[in-house]
Amino acid sequence: MLRQYKLKNYNFKLVLFVFALSVLGYMVIGSAKQSVQDRQMYGIVVGVIVMILVSLVNYSVFYHIRWLIYGANIVLLLLVLFIGNEVNGSKRWLNLGFQFQPSELAKILLILFFAQFIMKNKNNLNSVSVLVAALLLLAAPLLLIYKEPDLSTTIMIILSFTVMLFVGGLSYKIVFTILGISIPAFVLFFSIILRDDNNFLEGYQVNRILAFLDPEKYADTYAYQQINSRIAISSGQLLGKGLNNNVISSVKNGDFISEPQTDFIYAIVGEELGFIGAASVIILIILIVIECLRIARYAKDDMGALICSGIAGLISLQAFMNIAVATASMPNTGIPLPFVSYGLTSLVSLYMGIGVVLNVGLQTTKTH
Repeated sequence: MLRQYKLKNYNFKLVLFVFALSVLGYMVIGSAKQSVQDRQMYGIVVGVIVMILVSLVNYSVFYHIRWLIYGANIVLLLLVLFIGNEVNGSKRWLNLGFQFQPSELAKILLILFFAQFIMKNKNNLNSVSVLVAALLLLAAPLLLIYKEPDLSTTIMIILSFTVMLFVGGLSYKIVFTILGISIPAFVLFFSIILRDDNNFLEGYQVNRILAFLDPEKYADTYAYQQINSRIAISSGQLLGKGLNNNVISSVKNGDFISEPQTDFIYAIVGEELGFIGAASVIILIILIVIECLRIARYAKDDMGALICSGIAGLISLQAFMNIAVATASMPNTGIPLPFVSYGLTSLVSLYMGIGVVLNVGLQTTKTH
C-alpha cells in the first residue's frame, strides 16, 4: 500500500497553489467572521496532514476496497437522514463532537469509486447494460443526498460523474443523443417546477429560481443575498476596501450578507480585495485544475487519469457555480467555493482529493 517515492516527482506546484488559495480564504474568512477563523486554520492544518498522508498511499488500493468505499458512503448518508442534525429545515450534518457533512465527503468517495468502475468497464462503456448499472449505482447516494435536501450537491455530483464518463470514452453519439433529449426535457421540467403544485422541489428552492428570474420582485427576500453580493463585488473596484476595514459603506460591515464566510465568501473577496483579489482566486483555481489535468495526462493507467479528471471537474465546476451565484449569474444554490469558503468537511475532503491526485503524479511512468 505504501511505497517509496522520488521526491522530485512530487508536484509541489499543485501543493503551493492549493495552499495559497487556502491561506487567501483564511484571511478573508477572518474579515467576514473572525470567530470562525481559528477553526478554518485548524481545518487547513488537518487538511494538509490528510493530503500528505493520502499522497503516500498507492491509489491502486482504492480499486481493491471500492465496494467498501461505496458502502461506507451509503451508510454515512443514511445516518444523516436518521440521526443527523437539522438546521433550517435541512439534515446534512452528523454530530461527531464536531459538525461533519457526509455529502461533501461523498463527492470525493464517488469519484474514487466510479474511476475504477469506468476503468473496469471501459471496453463496454457505451453498452446499455454498463450505463444502466452506472446510473443505478449513482442513483442510490444521489437520492439520499437529495432527500436531505441538498440539490446543489446532487447537481455537482452528477456533473462530476458526467465529466468522468466523457473522459472514460463515452461515445459522442450518446452525448449528443442525451443533449438532444435533456435540453427539451429540462425546459419541460423547468416549466413544471415553477407551478404551485409541483412536487419536485422544496418551496425555498422554487423561490430561489423565481428570484433569479425576477430579482426586483424578490429584492427583500430570496434575491436579497445575491443583489447585495453583486453590489459588494462591484464596490471593491480595482484594489478593494482592505481586509478588516471599518468603512461605513461596506456591504459586509452593514450585515447585508448573512453568513458571508460560507457560500458568499466571493462577495467579501471582491469587496475587500477588489478586482485583483477576485481575479487571483479565479487564477489559482485555474492553475489547480490545470495541474490536475496535467497529472491526468501522464497517469500510468486509466483509473489515475479518471481520478484526476474527476477532481479537476469537481473543483472547476463547483468554483464556477459558487462565483456565478455570487455574481447573480445563476440561481442561489448554496455551494461552497473550493478551499476558500468556511467549512471543515468540504476543506478536508478537497485536500484528501488533492492527496490522491498527488499520488497519481508520483506514479507516472510517462515523460512530462
